Order: sequence, then structure tokens, then C-alpha cells
Amino acid sequence: MLDIKLLREQPEWVKQQLARTGSDTALVDAVLAFDEQRRALLTEVEALKAERNAVSKAIGKMKDAAERDVKIAEMRVVGDRISELDRQVADVETDQRLAMLEIRNLPHASTPDGAGEEDNIVIYQEGEPRDMGFEPKPHWELGEALGIIDFERGVKISGSRFYILKGMGARLQRALIQWLLDLHIEQGYSEVYTPFVVKEEAMWGAGQLPKFRDNLYRDEDAGLWLVPTAEVPVTNLYADEILDASQLPIFHCAYTPCFRREQMSAGRDVRGIKRGHQFDKVEMYMFTFPDRSYDDLQKLRADAEDTCRRLGLAFRTKELCTGDLGAAATRTYDLELWAPGQQEWLEVSSCSNVEAFQARRANLRYRPEPGAKPEFLHTLNGSGLGVPRTMIAIMENYQQADRSIIVPDVLRPYMGGIAVITAA
Repeated sequence: MLDIKLLREQPEWVKQQLARTGSDTALVDAVLAFDEQRRALLTEVEALKAERNAVSKAIGKMKDAAERDVKIAEMRVVGDRISELDRQVADVETDQRLAMLEIRNLPHASTPDGAGEEDNIVIYQEGEPRDMGFEPKPHWELGEALGIIDFERGVKISGSRFYILKGMGARLQRALIQWLLDLHIEQGYSEVYTPFVVKEEAMWGAGQLPKFRDNLYRDEDAGLWLVPTAEVPVTNLYADEILDASQLPIFHCAYTPCFRREQMSAGRDVRGIKRGHQFDKVEMYMFTFPDRSYDDLQKLRADAEDTCRRLGLAFRTKELCTGDLGAAATRTYDLELWAPGQQEWLEVSSCSNVEAFQARRANLRYRPEPGAKPEFLHTLNGSGLGVPRTMIAIMENYQQADRSIIVPDVLRPYMGGIAVITAA
């Protein structure tokens, strides 16, 4: 959520920044209209309360009972009006907050302008798609040939976009998750294990609502939501708290399954495990000082790149343009792994600085020094990594002509020393 002071003082500048992202700027005017309405109501309330206080003092000094009764009756009317105005103020404040929550974050000055993903910029690449000496197979063919992915039974149990990992497939995923967590701990992150269901306010705090409401799974009776990413529970770890400056920065990593209802059109993504309604992900998350958040963004990016590097996979880093920037982000780097079986680059990590956008929504604050006024901190998040797509890259890059799959060196200790996955 943006700072209301920024909208009051620089509305045209805010509109210019929103226009860079292709966003509707009308919400700025709506917020300011609610703001004027709220101020007018408060002015009337304060005037009536001042009148009531003055008359109440005068009533105490009145000797004429009839006159006193008249004034008391008048003040009852004033009191009723104040109560009505208080209700109107509460309604306007709710409307204003909802409008504020609809406004996306503003892009950083360094974020390149662009209309969409075609304008994203590749800023770094390590490794090249290599000639494998044979025609590489897509992961779904490898998975079925090796008996490690069962698409048919996944659909039978849960419907489309679900699958079963079996035997060495399940073991490879478990090894990958554990290795990712261990690596991030080595990189300076503290692991947390969170619930996979959260209250609705946690979704608002992390910026998932209202934008993604239709793409999320929820239990309406219980008021609980399945997490679409570990970012949601981790963001809210310190909601409504005031941290000491000595506690910052805080770097966490967390594993969760992720649940998303998004509708997926038919096309090349229909097959395999690239897109599903349930998938696993390890998240890196930072709570930090505003004056160092962009330095921390570079650490986040470097840590994600190091993860790809240690897996021995060709990867590239893109800086997202304003037209492809997530609603909460000010600046974002996407990391992609090459998938030779599908002949495409797969996004496996998105590293973003959201500045104080989530902090204002979740009321995440810190005290710069003893006795100082609390301030909103900055938060950053990055996938480290998305597990299914990383599995795809491993399977397709490490496949051999006989369809067996070499296990990356870093994962072998987590698989009991197994070096090659073969058909059962």
C-alpha cells in the first residue's frame, strides 16, 4: 500500500509512475475524493463536539430548569448527529482503504520502461544451451519412461493439472527441497516452517488480495486460505509488531507447497509439470532497513543465481520492465533455466524489492533507535527456487541418450549417493 501523504502531496507524479506500468490512474482521484470527504466529515464532527462540550459546561451553570431542559434536548440531537457522522467517517475510511489497497506499487526509477514481457532485458547469462549429441526428450516423456511421474493417476485423484511423483521422482524432489534449504541457510537465511493455511488478513497483508482473489483456494466458512506462496505467511510473521533496529536485517527461507486456482489455457504448457494447481517452492525473504533494501536486492539475486550455478545448469537473469512488473514490486529480476527438451527458458525465480508496500499493509515497523518514532521497514522476496521447473531443467539437461538421468553432484548426498536415475 502506498503512503497516503504521497498521494496528497504529489498526485500527478504518482499518476505518472502508475502510467509507466500501464495501470489505471483513476484510483488516485478516487482515494483523494474519499480523503476530502473524510476531512469534511471530521471537520463537522469536531465542530459539533466543541459545541456540545461548551453547552455541557454552560448547562451545569444554568439555574433555569426549563432552559436547561431545552439545551439538554438540543444536545441529544447534536449527539445523534455526531454518532451518524462517526458512522459516515468509518464508512468513508473503509472505502478509502479499499481504494488504496487496489493501487499497485510504483516502479523504481531504475526499472526499465516497457509494455510487457517482450520488453524485459536479459542482463546476465551463464552457460549456453549445449549440443547433447542426441534429440533431448521433454520431461514428461522421461518421467513416464522412467516410471517416476504418473500423470494419469494424478488426474484420476484430483483432476487436471495434478500429477504423482513416484519412486526416484519423489526422492529427487525431496532431495532438491532439502538441498535448497540447506544452501540458503549457508547463504545467511534462517529457516522457518509455517502453516500452509492463513487468515484472510494475512492475504491482504502480503498483497495477494484483492488482485488474486479468484486464483486462490479458500475455506469461506473458516475464513482460511491455502497459501499461494510462502511469501504470504512469512510476510506476516512480524505483522503489527515493532522490531528493534538491532534485529534487522532478518533473512528467512521457507518451504511450502503452493496452491493456485488460476485458469490455464490450452497450449504447450498443458503437458508436464510446468504449471499445476499445487506445486512446491522454497522462498527467500528479507525484512530490512529502507536505506539498504536495494543492496539487499542484489544479494537476493546473487543468492538465486548461485543456486542455479551450483546445480550446473545454464541460466540467465532478466530485469523486468514496468509493463511486466508484479503489482507489489518496485524492481524485479527473473532467473530462467534452459530446458532443452522443450527448447525454452523456464522462470524458476523472481527476486523483488517491494519497499514498504507490504509493510504498510501488514503494519511491519521497526524503531530506528530507542525512543524514536516507529517506521515502516522494507521487504524483499525471491524464489529459491520453484521446484517443478527446476526439476524439469534437471531432468532435461541431465538426461542421457538411453533416457536415464544423471543426478547433479550437489543432490547425491541427499539421495543416498545415487548417481543415475534409471527405469525401475
